[in-house]
Amino acid sequence: MIFLTQLIYIKEGQQDVFHQFEDVAMPAISKYNGRLLLRVRPDDHSMIENNIDKPYEIHLVEFDSEQDFKNFSGDEDRKKFLHLKEQSVKSVWLIKGEKM
Repeated sequence: MIFLTQLIYIKEGQQDVFHQFEDVAMPAISKYNGRLLLRVRPDDHSMIENNIDKPYEIHLVEFDSEQDFKNFSGDEDRKKFLHLKEQSVKSVWLIKGEKM
């Protein structure tokens, strides 16, 4: 089991484009033994302390294996929409971990 946390930063004014990409990417997770455990859109009131910019969204996803994650990343339907991600996402922090 692997866990992935993403801090996603969006380009100004590209929220709708990002949502179009997510509408394709999110359902594909379950096709590859993955589960979206948490999806958070933090606001200024939910931040207690931060030394980095506030991300647009935070995702916590689990996959049964590293190979399942690689298969998800290579999903042909998802890849057809990567231009939407490239257009809308400024940067992503991807943090891999395991449950302890």
